[in-house]
Amino acid sequence: MPPENLRFGGGASETVLHPIVLVAMLIAVALIFLLPRKQIIWPFLLSAFLIPLGQSILIGGLHFFVIRIIILIVAVRMLASRLTSPEGLFGDRFGTLDIVFLAWASCRALAGVLVFSFNSGALVYQGGFLLDAIGGYFVLRYLICDDEDIFRTLRVFATVSFVIAGCMLFEKVHQLNVFGLLGGVRTVPEMRGGSVRAEGPFQHELLAGTFAATLVPLFFLLWQQGKARFLAVMAVIAATVMVITSHSSTSVMAYAAALLGVCAWPLRRHMRLVRWGFVLTLISLHLVMKAPVWFLIARVDVVGGSSGYHRAMLVNDFIQHFRDWWLVGTTENARWGNTMWDLCNQYVAEGQLGGLATFLCFVALIYMCFSRIGTARQSVEGDRQKEWYFWLLGVTLFSHVVGFFGISYFDQTRVSWFALLAMIITATAPYIVKVPVKHFSRAPLRNPKPAYASSFARIRSKDLSLTDRSHLKTRFS
Repeated sequence: MPPENLRFGGGASETVLHPIVLVAMLIAVALIFLLPRKQIIWPFLLSAFLIPLGQSILIGGLHFFVIRIIILIVAVRMLASRLTSPEGLFGDRFGTLDIVFLAWASCRALAGVLVFSFNSGALVYQGGFLLDAIGGYFVLRYLICDDEDIFRTLRVFATVSFVIAGCMLFEKVHQLNVFGLLGGVRTVPEMRGGSVRAEGPFQHELLAGTFAATLVPLFFLLWQQGKARFLAVMAVIAATVMVITSHSSTSVMAYAAALLGVCAWPLRRHMRLVRWGFVLTLISLHLVMKAPVWFLIARVDVVGGSSGYHRAMLVNDFIQHFRDWWLVGTTENARWGNTMWDLCNQYVAEGQLGGLATFLCFVALIYMCFSRIGTARQSVEGDRQKEWYFWLLGVTLFSHVVGFFGISYFDQTRVSWFALLAMIITATAPYIVKVPVKHFSRAPLRNPKPAYASSFARIRSKDLSLTDRSHLKTRFS
């Protein structure tokens, strides 16, 4: 990966748009305007993942990638819907998680501009980042508004996985990336240790494999809910093929995290104990190990030839050089050590590209998503199907969290991350609603209730038996 944080400029000096891609883009644009809102997710995601990111139109020195053009087209459709419909653009109100996402994107873009002293190249680059991030996120918030939209999105991801898995398997066998024939990605795949590392339409094989690995829990969800079981089984197989053909430890670890999360279903009521046990284990290891605990990353080498030590050193330098990056990020990280410009860790990338505020906003996004999922799962406790629904969303988030330790998302993989955030907000919204203050009356009661009334009312919601309620009333008399 190039050191994108050290310079600006470069890229294609002219429009790179294959005729097949042009036709596909025009068809997608037409479908976005002609289809009902619920079906727009099909042309949007198919365009995002099946068209290589390098396909772009050069206008006035600005690169408009196909995915950016599609985002702008959907945004026009959103505005048209807003003018013709009294309802809001999103399924639920603009919430706290949306605000934190905006803060994350804004802080990262502002830091990128400040660290380069308002360089024109930095302004252009961060403008493109904001279009990708804020545009992509809110487009998906518009397209994913209810449970039906969520399962439709999963079916689209399954379809995408079929196509990419077939192409990556062909790439593995014949050492030819068919997406590279369109332009925008390599035609000849990378080799490591004598093994082909297929990447499909993605910018890197790690991104291809991680994208597939994080979809596995969602395909389990598609199967468990009985929406499309045969499709779900085939999608899991396709995702597994993508992970294997990408030949990367990060992909395998994210895949293993997904399977581990699914198997941890019996522990769903004891997750607080699991979390604290994990934290105490890390602290204990840190106290007894000769090296810091994050050097456990250096021991991860699932497929052979992995750069685990580089990732461990990346975290180590990130912590030791806190003063260099905490304000608005840094461009000095390339001088910290060999290949330290390679930000193959999402958490490190957030801090070095955006400073402490960006890093904290990113961690807050993850924390809030887990919190919403946990609250929603507890709210439906006893309803096994609904519990699985929220549990598998949490497993998908966990898989991303593990994948972030080995790669930073910088291509269309971001779209899958934004889609997950949109799905979590939509799925948990009915269980995160707060009671408005106006529902409570401050007027004095004509017949005040006895002192035990408020306590009795609070306990009543827990479905106590009549015997328990009578005992409680007697106790407070």
